[in-house]
Amino acid sequence: MIKSWIAVDLAEKGNLGLPLLPGQGCLFHSSHTHTYKLCFMVSPSGIKIILVTHARTGGQHELLKCIYNLYVESIDKNPLYSPGTRIRCELFNTTLDQYVQTIA
Repeated sequence: MIKSWIAVDLAEKGNLGLPLLPGQGCLFHSSHTHTYKLCFMVSPSGIKIILVTHARTGGQHELLKCIYNLYVESIDKNPLYSPGTRIRCELFNTTLDQYVQTIA
C-alpha cells in the first residue's frame, strides 16, 4: 500500500523560476524500520512528496518524480491554484489514484 502527501514549505522556495528537467535538483531522502519505509523528495521549489510503503519496497526515486510531474501538470500549471493553499483538485486526485493503481 502506498500513501502520499504533498506539502509546501513557503520558507524554502530557493530556485523558483530556474528551468529544470523533472526531478532535476531534487533532494531524495529515505528511512525505514522493520515495518515500513518512508521516502520523500524535496523539489527545488519547496514541494515535499512523502511515500510510506512496506519495509521491503525498493527505491522510490522514479515514483516520486512521476508523482511530482503529476503535481506540476495538474496543480502548479493551474492558474486558479493559489500557492500555499490546500490542494483541492479532482484532476490531481484522479490522476494520482490511476497512476498508483497501475504500479500496485
